[in-house]
Amino acid sequence: MWLNTASILLLPFIAMTFAPLDEKTIREAIGDESSLTPMLQRAFAPDAASFDPIPRAGPNDWLAAHPEPGQTFAQFKSSRPNQPTKDRHVIYLQPLGDFPPDRSPSLDKLREFAAAFFALEVKTLPPLKIDNSTFSTRRNPNTGNPQVLTDDVLNFLKRRVPADAFCVLAITMEDLYPERSWNFVFGQASLRERVGVYSFARYDPAFYGEPRTADYATLLLRRSCKVLAHETGHMFGLAHCIYFNCLMNGSNHLAESDRRPLHLCPVCLRKLQWSIGFDVLERYRALERVDRALEFTDEAGWLAQRIKLLQGD
Repeated sequence: MWLNTASILLLPFIAMTFAPLDEKTIREAIGDESSLTPMLQRAFAPDAASFDPIPRAGPNDWLAAHPEPGQTFAQFKSSRPNQPTKDRHVIYLQPLGDFPPDRSPSLDKLREFAAAFFALEVKTLPPLKIDNSTFSTRRNPNTGNPQVLTDDVLNFLKRRVPADAFCVLAITMEDLYPERSWNFVFGQASLRERVGVYSFARYDPAFYGEPRTADYATLLLRRSCKVLAHETGHMFGLAHCIYFNCLMNGSNHLAESDRRPLHLCPVCLRKLQWSIGFDVLERYRALERVDRALEFTDEAGWLAQRIKLLQGD
């Protein structure tokens, strides 16, 4: 979940009706493209062959519970979002606790994916131990699993933001909670201070007592890359997307999260490109290489088609 405030809570799962938007509304959200290069105009075109419409919301889906108005490109710009600068341009990943190889995503692969996705330098900091003298912990009253208090992590990170950091994101395989009355949260962030903490614990089938399948490692890595890119997107000021089936869609449950692609729709891509200034074609090429190496074959195939389109092949 993302809220337009200085502090964000990623909440677990209250109903309303949402229907996919018409083409006129979507084009207005993308905004005037007349001053852009022909390549960028192709990149931001609402191509139905490349971008799927957002599905109608089911009774337990995000947009059934949260009637979000969407964020146009113009609204994004006027919100004065955080942008990388010459002095603050590195995304730092801060591992929190253990990342056992047999039940965790690879930190190196997460870093490689984030670097390609945001076209920025991404560095991994030395792991932090979960020390009870630094971070409050508890046993979840329902699951019995250990949990870490998010406020303690955010306050710790705020005091240690590197000078060249665009943001610092703590990532952990431990479950999280924001206060004693809450069961759990997936994560929490503070945009002004440019820090966040996100848990991958509940993206592991074993967390729910389900068996790990043969493709377990790829599934966990894909889910972790998705949540990392989605939540880091919020750090750049991108709100939830209601225009296409997009990485920046909100989600209330794991099936809805899995339904989201690993790529951005034209509206969200234009926002991120404006913020960072990357070459869209080079970014797609870098992402395709990484996705193929990570065995995200469907996404790599999608990227290959987009590259052909933008090259005019």
